[in-house]
Amino acid sequence: MRIAQLTDTHIKAPGTLAYGRVDTAQYLEAAVAHINGMASDLDAVFITGDLVDGGKAAEYAVLYSILSGLTVPFYLACGNHDDRAGIRQAFPDPRYDDDPKAPLHYVIEWKNLRGIVLDSSVPGASHGQFCESRLAWLEDTLKARPDIPVMIFMHHPPFITGIHHMDVQNLRQSERFFEVLVKAGTVRHIACGHVHRACETVMNGIGVSIAPSPAHAVSLDFDPNGQPGYTLEPPLLRVFNISETGNIVSHLSPIGQFDGPHPFFNSDGTFL
Repeated sequence: MRIAQLTDTHIKAPGTLAYGRVDTAQYLEAAVAHINGMASDLDAVFITGDLVDGGKAAEYAVLYSILSGLTVPFYLACGNHDDRAGIRQAFPDPRYDDDPKAPLHYVIEWKNLRGIVLDSSVPGASHGQFCESRLAWLEDTLKARPDIPVMIFMHHPPFITGIHHMDVQNLRQSERFFEVLVKAGTVRHIACGHVHRACETVMNGIGVSIAPSPAHAVSLDFDPNGQPGYTLEPPLLRVFNISETGNIVSHLSPIGQFDGPHPFFNSDGTFL
């Protein structure tokens, strides 16, 4: 099976540009068209937080109108720019807890994979953190199907990227989180957002990745005193190819129209 991941779409109200420059709605429309072009190869799309920029109803209305064009099932995670009640109102889903302020945790079940969406957001804060009740929910959820590989989708990454102004607002107190994952033994990968860059690492034997934004990228600046900034790099999305045994391979797919594909071989099988 294959899963696409979008993240940090930061949709604004109609006619409004992010930071006065970035048309995030236009970028997301291009991403939706790109995904629909590969829809026959995809089973789902996960969008891992910062769905909108200010957590406002008008922004979620724009997001809904764009995502309604997807021909692949999509699932949402909550980021620090989001509003839990706003997501529930714009995208009602029976998997969500009835309490409008409760974290947005839920599970998508397939034959050979479980997709667990976690809410790492802390209302009113930029960083992420899991309280004990959220970790208890995760522990119970993992225990329920101890025979099926798991992918986790969440906003805040649990590792240091080297981009200081983002690292100070990543997931805090991740040790307890990994205790739960390692004990379960079924988690194969954690797919995150938040940093607006493609990053990958391994923690406690579990693959962890950050997907790039389909809009603006956080500038790649390793200076600890560097000023926060963004760059309009080529937009990308992440695609996971998952085998029947749960082996996960991650790809990056540039969004847009490009020359090709072109053949390597002549009709007689010789190299061009």
